[in-house]
Amino acid sequence: MKNLQEITLPALSDTDLPMAYPSEGKQLPETGVVLAADVGGTKTELALFQIKNRKLVSIKSERYATTDHHSFVKAIRQFHGDKTSAIDCACLGVAGAVDGDKVQGVNFTWEIDAKKLEADLDIKSVLLINDLQANAYGLSALKDSDFETISKGEKSEGNAVVISPGTGLGEAGMYWDGSYFHPYATEGGHSNFAPGTELDLELWTFLHKKFKHVSWERVISGQGINNIYEFLRSYRGGKEPDWLTKQLKSDSPSKAISSAAIEKKDSVCVETMQLFLKYLAVECSQLALKAKATSGIYIGGGITPKILSLIDKKEFFKNFITVGRMEHLLKTTPIKVVLNDKTALMGAAYYAAMGIQK
Repeated sequence: MKNLQEITLPALSDTDLPMAYPSEGKQLPETGVVLAADVGGTKTELALFQIKNRKLVSIKSERYATTDHHSFVKAIRQFHGDKTSAIDCACLGVAGAVDGDKVQGVNFTWEIDAKKLEADLDIKSVLLINDLQANAYGLSALKDSDFETISKGEKSEGNAVVISPGTGLGEAGMYWDGSYFHPYATEGGHSNFAPGTELDLELWTFLHKKFKHVSWERVISGQGINNIYEFLRSYRGGKEPDWLTKQLKSDSPSKAISSAAIEKKDSVCVETMQLFLKYLAVECSQLALKAKATSGIYIGGGITPKILSLIDKKEFFKNFITVGRMEHLLKTTPIKVVLNDKTALMGAAYYAAMGIQK
């Protein structure tokens, strides 16, 4: 995958997934400088773009641990110094529920106020959107090589959805008006987890004692992998291997568990990832039904591309279509994994460019 600094994002007229923007524009402006940000619970990515020939050309990009900074202003200052007045528009895709000009992160402590950022940084316009909404917009910039197909399905006009397991679980919809997709944010990752088997019910009981409210994010995310593992380790019994205990302490638990599963070094880790993928398939089907996403399901986030070798596509599809009377609808729905981890950042760049005030 190319570094973002080497990427030119295509003109909107050249994209296979046409998106609608609030400005109702159909092409990028001729000139301008935009700042794009993908702000998550673990990492924050910033990128500066210049518009040339109605295309976005990246100038520079940086990635930071979100907890390295006490505010977004400090992150931008470190990234771009005091030269922010030259920026025509900034768009921040944030992992949280955007309320007008403000957003409070779910898995990090920042509160971001767009109007305050405009004043503090002397940027003409700062726009806030949900990070999964940014992910949806970013699909416009991707090529066939940026996807891994789980189920080809059938090409059909209609709505689409994005689901992204990462630090948390993000979900977004893409309403199709006949000509363009209209991405919209949801907080579906925080809806109730629904047990479907006796083992699922045991897991729900375990998590309910720990968290009270058991959402899909509690099982389909980085923290979800650890939650499933802790449950299975207790439920199956047996001593945790010393080497795994050390890795869980020295590395991120989800990475240690998924790596052990890929290498088949521990049966509980293998079962953990099997359950994780089963729940991902089930929630994909729930989201697809609620949005009638006949045009496709796009699985983003930082986890799934790293565990492709664990995905049994036939098993995933079987779990996906097990929905009773609506099985026929889901059988034809394409399912793709998004491999490009810059998708949300590129979506924020498009949104910022289309928000440049004339």
